[in-house]
Amino acid sequence: MMERKPTLRDRRRSETRRTIQAHAIQLFTDSGYDAVAVADVAEAAGVSAMTVYRHFPTKEDLVLIEQPAQLIAERVAASAPALPLVRRVGGALVDAATALTGGDGDETAANEQLLLDCLRLMISTPALRARHLEGQYVLQQTILDALGEDTMDSDAAFRARAATSACLAAMHTALTRWAEDDGRTRLPELIARALTASFGDVAGATGERE
Repeated sequence: MMERKPTLRDRRRSETRRTIQAHAIQLFTDSGYDAVAVADVAEAAGVSAMTVYRHFPTKEDLVLIEQPAQLIAERVAASAPALPLVRRVGGALVDAATALTGGDGDETAANEQLLLDCLRLMISTPALRARHLEGQYVLQQTILDALGEDTMDSDAAFRARAATSACLAAMHTALTRWAEDDGRTRLPELIARALTASFGDVAGATGERE
């Protein structure tokens, strides 16, 4: 089935969403997350508070990056079922990071900087750390759905959950290092190194998956 192309309304909605989030992250970074209200974000972005809430139901949502879950699930679903679980999941994590941060150009640089800023806020803000953990559980279930957990017996489902959870823990370690290092080391390489440190060669993640 052919993928539906974004309409003009879709593009405008995405542009508005990006604008609001960019202003929010800048305000949170400059003034501190707790000191900034949604009304401040709306004023900076030149929209109403209602518009902010339409795109971001809660203040915490302004710092979340939703795109990786879809990217990761697509790559897990497209991987060969015969591969080890950690290689299927780990390879998808590396590929998604490459898609998000790879390439050249102003747009890629802006996206990468936004991701770095979001990660720093999540690491430094207790309320956002809790929301990030919640997001990890959602991502784990998204990956398990892509692996076909509902078709597995209980033992296979347990192994899938264990492998997915371990891969996500490795990715979290890499993301934290990337943010602390100000993005100087490529994110796909850091994730690949974390996976190799955790699982050895079975992870099959080299950081050279472009």
